[in-house]
Amino acid sequence: MATWIWVLIAVAAVVVLAAMVLGGRRARQKRVGQQREEAQELRQEAQQRHRRAKEREDLSQELAERAKSERKEADKVAARAARVDPDRN
Repeated sequence: MATWIWVLIAVAAVVVLAAMVLGGRRARQKRVGQQREEAQELRQEAQQRHRRAKEREDLSQELAERAKSERKEADKVAARAARVDPDRN
């Protein structure tokens, strides 16, 4: 075989190898970009869930405080009823 054929084969091999390397890099960059986007979406979802959980915790504390207050008021009314009750021994 002539030398120019070997040179042409070597150049073609280098071009194919370079194309494979560049393609691999682009694929990796694309994959990393997709992973970053997914991570950002997951972070946003986590923040929303934390916010909703905090709102629910606040609401439950408020309801518990209301229930405690109503219970105290009911106890006062029950005590008054017991004092007023003529059938009480």
